[in-house]
Amino acid sequence: MRTRTTVLLFAAFFALTACTSDDDKPADADSAPSAAARQPSATPSRSATSAADTADLEAAVRAYTAAYFANDPDTTHGMLSARCQKVITRAGMAVLTERAEQTERAVGDAEPKDVQRFEVDEISTSGDEARVSYGVGMPKFDQKQEAWAREAGVWRYDDC
Repeated sequence: MRTRTTVLLFAAFFALTACTSDDDKPADADSAPSAAARQPSATPSRSATSAADTADLEAAVRAYTAAYFANDPDTTHGMLSARCQKVITRAGMAVLTERAEQTERAVGDAEPKDVQRFEVDEISTSGDEARVSYGVGMPKFDQKQEAWAREAGVWRYDDC
Protein backbone atom coordinates (compact mmCIF):
# COMPACT_ATOMS: atom_id res chain seq x y z
CA MET A 1 0.00 0.00 0.00
CA ARG A 2 2.83 2.35 0.88
CA THR A 3 4.54 1.83 -2.50
CA ARG A 4 1.27 2.35 -4.35
CA THR A 5 0.62 5.60 -2.46
CA THR A 6 4.16 6.80 -3.20
CA VAL A 7 3.80 5.98 -6.91
CA LEU A 8 0.41 7.72 -7.08
CA LEU A 9 1.72 10.81 -5.30
CA PHE A 10 4.73 10.96 -7.60
CA ALA A 11 2.57 10.43 -10.68
CA ALA A 12 0.27 13.25 -9.59
CA PHE A 13 3.22 15.59 -8.97
CA PHE A 14 4.90 14.65 -12.25
CA ALA A 15 1.65 15.08 -14.17
CA LEU A 16 1.39 18.60 -12.83
CA THR A 17 4.94 19.52 -13.77
CA ALA A 18 6.06 17.35 -16.70
CA CYS A 19 3.68 18.45 -19.41
CA THR A 20 2.71 21.96 -18.51
CA SER A 21 4.04 25.26 -19.61
CA ASP A 22 6.12 27.27 -17.16
CA ASP A 23 3.06 29.40 -16.47
CA ASP A 24 1.14 26.34 -15.25
CA LYS A 25 3.86 24.98 -12.95
CA PRO A 26 3.56 25.46 -9.21
CA ALA A 27 5.86 28.19 -7.95
CA ASP A 28 8.12 25.71 -6.18
CA ALA A 29 8.40 23.27 -9.13
CA ASP A 30 11.35 25.10 -10.67
CA SER A 31 13.25 25.08 -7.39
CA ALA A 32 13.50 21.30 -7.20
CA PRO A 33 17.11 20.21 -6.80
CA SER A 34 16.99 17.76 -9.71
CA ALA A 35 15.98 20.49 -12.16
CA ALA A 36 18.62 22.91 -10.89
CA ALA A 37 21.32 20.24 -10.84
CA ARG A 38 20.75 19.36 -14.50
CA GLN A 39 21.54 22.80 -15.99
CA PRO A 40 23.96 22.49 -18.89
CA SER A 41 27.40 23.75 -17.90
CA ALA A 42 27.74 26.25 -20.74
CA THR A 43 25.74 27.72 -23.58
CA PRO A 44 27.82 27.84 -26.74
CA SER A 45 26.55 29.70 -29.76
CA ARG A 46 24.34 27.84 -32.24
CA SER A 47 27.28 27.70 -34.66
CA ALA A 48 29.34 25.75 -32.09
CA THR A 49 26.70 23.01 -31.94
CA SER A 50 27.09 20.41 -34.66
CA ALA A 51 24.19 19.80 -37.02
CA ALA A 52 24.39 16.06 -36.27
CA ASP A 53 24.03 16.70 -32.53
CA THR A 54 20.95 18.83 -32.99
CA ALA A 55 19.46 16.49 -35.61
CA ASP A 56 19.82 13.49 -33.29
CA LEU A 57 18.40 15.50 -30.39
CA GLU A 58 15.44 16.69 -32.45
CA ALA A 59 14.78 13.13 -33.67
CA ALA A 60 14.75 11.88 -30.05
CA VAL A 61 12.38 14.65 -28.95
CA ARG A 62 10.06 13.89 -31.87
CA ALA A 63 10.09 10.13 -31.15
CA TYR A 64 9.47 10.64 -27.41
CA THR A 65 6.63 13.09 -28.08
CA ALA A 66 4.98 10.79 -30.63
CA ALA A 67 5.14 7.83 -28.20
CA TYR A 68 3.92 9.96 -25.30
CA PHE A 69 0.83 11.13 -27.14
CA ALA A 70 0.23 7.68 -28.66
CA ASN A 71 -0.13 6.42 -25.07
CA ASP A 72 2.91 4.15 -25.42
CA PRO A 73 4.36 4.07 -21.89
CA ASP A 74 6.85 1.27 -22.66
CA THR A 75 8.52 3.29 -25.41
CA THR A 76 8.49 6.55 -23.46
CA HIS A 77 9.86 4.89 -20.33
CA GLY A 78 12.62 3.33 -22.42
CA MET A 79 13.56 6.82 -23.67
CA LEU A 80 14.11 8.19 -20.15
CA SER A 81 17.62 8.83 -18.86
CA ALA A 82 18.94 6.33 -16.33
CA ARG A 83 18.39 8.94 -13.62
CA CYS A 84 14.75 9.45 -14.61
CA GLN A 85 14.10 5.70 -14.86
CA LYS A 86 14.94 5.55 -11.16
CA VAL A 87 12.34 8.24 -10.46
CA ILE A 88 9.55 7.34 -12.89
CA THR A 89 8.34 3.75 -12.88
CA ARG A 90 6.74 2.10 -15.91
CA ALA A 91 3.41 2.24 -14.05
CA GLY A 92 3.93 5.94 -13.38
CA MET A 93 4.67 6.55 -17.05
CA ALA A 94 1.48 4.66 -17.98
CA VAL A 95 -0.50 7.07 -15.80
CA LEU A 96 1.13 10.05 -17.50
CA THR A 97 0.59 8.88 -21.07
CA GLU A 98 -3.02 7.90 -20.30
CA ARG A 99 -3.62 11.34 -18.81
CA ALA A 100 -2.33 13.00 -21.99
CA GLU A 101 -4.68 10.85 -24.06
CA GLN A 102 -7.60 11.73 -21.77
CA THR A 103 -6.80 15.43 -22.09
CA GLU A 104 -6.79 15.14 -25.86
CA ARG A 105 -10.20 13.45 -25.80
CA ALA A 106 -11.58 16.02 -23.36
CA VAL A 107 -10.67 18.93 -25.63
CA GLY A 108 -11.82 17.06 -28.72
CA ASP A 109 -8.39 16.90 -30.30
CA ALA A 110 -7.59 13.32 -31.26
CA GLU A 111 -5.12 14.25 -34.02
CA PRO A 112 -1.59 12.87 -33.60
CA LYS A 113 0.66 15.26 -31.72
CA ASP A 114 3.72 15.85 -33.85
CA VAL A 115 6.37 18.40 -32.91
CA GLN A 116 5.55 21.50 -34.96
CA ARG A 117 8.12 23.85 -33.47
CA PHE A 118 11.56 22.85 -32.12
CA GLU A 119 14.50 24.83 -30.80
CA VAL A 120 17.70 23.89 -29.01
CA ASP A 121 17.99 26.45 -26.21
CA GLU A 122 21.27 25.26 -24.69
CA ILE A 123 23.80 22.53 -25.16
CA SER A 124 26.58 21.83 -22.66
CA THR A 125 30.24 22.17 -23.52
CA SER A 126 30.54 18.38 -23.34
CA GLY A 127 27.61 18.07 -25.76
CA ASP A 128 25.88 15.54 -23.52
CA GLU A 129 23.30 17.79 -21.87
CA ALA A 130 20.79 20.04 -23.57
CA ARG A 131 17.69 22.10 -23.01
CA VAL A 132 15.06 22.30 -25.72
CA SER A 133 11.75 24.07 -26.29
CA TYR A 134 9.06 22.72 -28.57
CA GLY A 135 5.36 22.71 -29.25
CA VAL A 136 2.80 20.33 -30.69
CA GLY A 137 0.17 22.89 -31.63
CA MET A 138 -1.60 22.79 -28.28
CA PRO A 139 -0.23 25.42 -25.85
CA LYS A 140 -1.05 23.26 -22.83
CA PHE A 141 1.62 20.82 -24.00
CA ASP A 142 4.31 23.33 -25.05
CA GLN A 143 7.65 22.59 -23.42
CA LYS A 144 10.22 25.20 -22.46
CA GLN A 145 13.80 24.50 -21.42
CA GLU A 146 13.16 20.75 -21.17
CA ALA A 147 16.26 18.80 -20.10
CA TRP A 148 17.73 16.02 -22.27
CA ALA A 149 20.90 13.99 -21.66
CA ARG A 150 22.98 11.92 -24.06
CA GLU A 151 23.83 8.52 -22.61
CA ALA A 152 25.95 6.06 -24.58
CA GLY A 153 25.43 8.22 -27.67
CA VAL A 154 21.63 8.32 -27.40
CA TRP A 155 19.59 11.38 -26.40
CA ARG A 156 17.19 10.67 -23.51
CA TYR A 157 14.48 12.67 -21.73
CA ASP A 158 16.02 13.98 -18.49
CA ASP A 159 13.48 16.45 -17.12
CA CYS A 160 12.20 14.40 -14.19
